Amino acid sequence: MDTSSESGLPEADNNSGQDELAADISAGNNADIRMPSGTDDPLSDAEIQKYREEINKMDRIILDAVKRRTKVSQAVGKTRMGSGGTRLVHTREISILNQFRDELGEEGPAIASALLRMGRGKLG
Repeated sequence: MDTSSESGLPEADNNSGQDELAADISAGNNADIRMPSGTDDPLSDAEIQKYREEINKMDRIILDAVKRRTKVSQAVGKTRMGSGGTRLVHTREISILNQFRDELGEEGPAIASALLRMGRGKLG
């Protein structure tokens, strides 16, 4: 039975191995990832397939997490605005942008910006 969506990613309710993978991701467990040393040490077809399956599972986890983060952020924003506050807290957004840059490098702020926009909407 194929449980993949049109994108080729496992469906959201398919948790086969996702809990273990999520735990490995949270723990920063990269010990079992073989990094080829060059053209004389390529990954085998089986290793490539295994890694692609893992990437698909990680993509599913990321997509589900982004959707949840967006809803949680929108709920916080509505609560803040309903009590007379602002739609965003600038110092918090700067902190998030900095964290993503520190952990992901130069592409980090772009990812953080997209997440922030999804949660609060575009500014201006």
